[in-house]
Amino acid sequence: MVRRPVAWIVALVLFAEALGVLAVNWFLGVVVDRQDMSLAGLDPDMMSVSSKIGGVVFGLYFALCGLVSLLVALRDRAPAGLGRVLLISAAVVHALLGAFAWGLIGWTAFLLMVVVLALIVLLLMTYDGRPEKPVDPTGPADSGTPPPLSPPAAPTAP
Repeated sequence: MVRRPVAWIVALVLFAEALGVLAVNWFLGVVVDRQDMSLAGLDPDMMSVSSKIGGVVFGLYFALCGLVSLLVALRDRAPAGLGRVLLISAAVVHALLGAFAWGLIGWTAFLLMVVVLALIVLLLMTYDGRPEKPVDPTGPADSGTPPPLSPPAAPTAP
């Protein structure tokens, strides 16, 4: 009931975050390149290229996590294997980003990271491995109890 909408929201948030991370890092790379800035004697061109490569790598990472969430929403099945590992790692990354954001940016950025973290954890926890039972509108609901077992047959004499 709540699983699919959460998966859709997580997918949209992670795709938006992928574009945002890519755009911010690309912008920072362009700024460093145009200002010809150097940090402790580092090559400005290398700093610019590093920022752009970092933006592409992290943007692809968040986009891949968003793709896993999108597949979860489309299939209505729990993420398995590498997809589950990616979503868990994205939750850890958001927890760390939230901790850094609190100290460097402020509580609003921290709150945003915690909301994304909570959405990812909610996605992981709602798919706990048990399939959700579909509701049959035409018939009575299944009680979920197995039918009674018949007693074992008596052994026959030789």
